[in-house]
Amino acid sequence: MIKPDFPQNEIERLSVVNKYKLLDTLPESDFDNITSLVATICDVPISLITLLDTDRNFLKSHHGLDIQESPRDISFCGHAILQNEDIFVIEDSRKDSRFIGNPLIDQFKAIFYAGVPLRNNDGLALGTLCVYDHKPKQLTEVQKKALIILGKQVMNLFDLRLNNRLLDESKKELLERNAELSKFASHVSHDLKSPLANIISLTTFLKEEEGNVFTEESVEYINFIEESADSLKNYIDGILIHYKSNELLNEDKQTIALNDLFEEVKRIHLLDDAHFKSNTRDKNVFINKAAVTQILINLVDNALKYNNSKHPEITLNYSENKNFHIFSVTDNGIGIAQEQQNEVFKLFNNNNQTDVKGNKGTGIGLFTVKNLVKKLNGDIVLKSEIGIGSTFTFTISK
Repeated sequence: MIKPDFPQNEIERLSVVNKYKLLDTLPESDFDNITSLVATICDVPISLITLLDTDRNFLKSHHGLDIQESPRDISFCGHAILQNEDIFVIEDSRKDSRFIGNPLIDQFKAIFYAGVPLRNNDGLALGTLCVYDHKPKQLTEVQKKALIILGKQVMNLFDLRLNNRLLDESKKELLERNAELSKFASHVSHDLKSPLANIISLTTFLKEEEGNVFTEESVEYINFIEESADSLKNYIDGILIHYKSNELLNEDKQTIALNDLFEEVKRIHLLDDAHFKSNTRDKNVFINKAAVTQILINLVDNALKYNNSKHPEITLNYSENKNFHIFSVTDNGIGIAQEQQNEVFKLFNNNNQTDVKGNKGTGIGLFTVKNLVKKLNGDIVLKSEIGIGSTFTFTISK
């Protein structure tokens, strides 16, 4: 008997075997189905999927045998992975110098063997798809071809499980990092809000203090400080709303009255009946109330901030079809130019527009709205005309 040598790239090969994390795993039907099929096609009693570890053959699937591993130094598969051919065949191991005296012949009557090396994309053989018989045998060309094809399928399954595992690990890491980022953003934002509030209060106090002796230039500087603080406050509020919005998606759906939903949005923005209209307010809908409310609040807030009409009007409408709830928010504000309408949902994009108070937006609000709508399996579109107003229409899946 001749013990199989180690491949020249054995260290690299073992590293790849360990990367797949298949050693010492439980049987799986996908692999067992293949070995059962191979045994039938090749008309043999034993069919195996093996992985060659440092000093053993681990049997990921073992049709016709009850063992789960065997020593590598007596394995037929150890010789098979050294070959360059697609399939390694031993018709009668008792007549082959490499196997004469091999204990597998006496213990398991391993007379016939055919193995297909399971190679990854870099050509490294992780193990084999192999068959054994208790008597000398020859495979037909059709049987050889089937064994080779199914060997590639085994390798595809290996790769699929590896990719799925790596994807799960990446998803878990991404969720953890996102949670850390959300916590960091919330913590920093809260820490910044207090000193900003102090700055805003101080500038207001300085401007309103009786008998102040500030020059016109000094007052201009104070105004600039106040505007900058307000702008930074808006950014911080936007960041907090954005990160908290993802928490809203965890809320369960519930049946609510549209009348109550629209009234809540109206109350938050201190709108009266003259400036607020809606339709179908007596209808009940089954939705994620927290998320939809946040979307409507953001859209109505934008509609008011960018509205220079003497009589601002906001209209909330609802309709539905077989698959979606359909909401729209219409205003009679300043409108958005056609060439800018595709850009409004991008993060930090404000189209260089100022609101009715002369302040530039943060470009976070509509990005947050788009993100929420998308995660509710819906979409949002904008129709707008300069000087006429805008309509934001969004859908959420039922």
